[in-house]
Amino acid sequence: MKQAFVFPGQGSQQVGMMRDLYDAHATVRERFAEADEALGFRLSDLIFEGPAEKLMQTEFTQPAILTASVAAYELLAAAGLQPDVVAGHSLGEYSALVAAQALSFADAVRTVHARGRFMQEAVPLGTGGMAAVVRLDRETIIAICDEVSRPDHVVQAVNFNCPGQVVIAGHLPAVEEAGAEMKEAGAGRVLMLPVSAPFHSSLMEPAAVKLAEVLAAVDIRPARVPVIANVDARPLTEAAEIRDALVRQAAHPVLWEDSVRYMLAEGLQVQTEVGPGTVLTGFMRKIGRSVTTHAVHDAESLAQTVAALQEG
Repeated sequence: MKQAFVFPGQGSQQVGMMRDLYDAHATVRERFAEADEALGFRLSDLIFEGPAEKLMQTEFTQPAILTASVAAYELLAAAGLQPDVVAGHSLGEYSALVAAQALSFADAVRTVHARGRFMQEAVPLGTGGMAAVVRLDRETIIAICDEVSRPDHVVQAVNFNCPGQVVIAGHLPAVEEAGAEMKEAGAGRVLMLPVSAPFHSSLMEPAAVKLAEVLAAVDIRPARVPVIANVDARPLTEAAEIRDALVRQAAHPVLWEDSVRYMLAEGLQVQTEVGPGTVLTGFMRKIGRSVTTHAVHDAESLAQTVAALQEG
């Protein structure tokens, strides 16, 4: 395993993303138009014109990032570049599955639009929250969450992103209580995140149930290359396994650091982040410094990445 394409999740969006690539490449325009048609509204207008407040709403953020990421991937594929393995952070796992030809783009964009809506509906607005915990070991974070949590006061570790960064989620008072205890335990910082729901916590189980119904009707094919699943940090290729992992992922932690370490153990040498932002590139610098990293999110970064990968 030498080269991975990785795909970002929620939080990497911004109004105007991919505009220069959209203007320069017919394939990007075709993909955005396909998203508009599949969803029945002008997602492309929202991406390019905003408002930012609407783009940040989960049901719009998820298809927007997926559309941008898949369009960027197709430009790499058109240049003859293909990964040995793919992975995506949370929502990004759907982009990875499109790249691996396990999901069609239209099915993926419709599914993540519904997924975002289900996640927001699972917990009343204002009652859930998430916080990033910086510079505290995962064992201590898990222990504090277990200590604080009870059925009506849930808090859990939900994103294991990289050494020194774990995200917790749950009922807002529980997240705040656990965050205060983590500061006392030596955390460098505890930062409340500007999100509208406690993603990947057990409070998302109602969303997972609804998502399972949607995915049951979606055509999922065997993946062309292995897809490292968030939920257990292991490669999947079979359709039934992929479907199950996507359902479980909605209400279970994202094991990103573990996924990257698996790829490193299998010989990963080059990682290319495909889609808006460079969040996953930053995580890699804290997990595997020996890995060469690239990121594709605009015309300049595309040209640089294509040149570097073709030369390599």
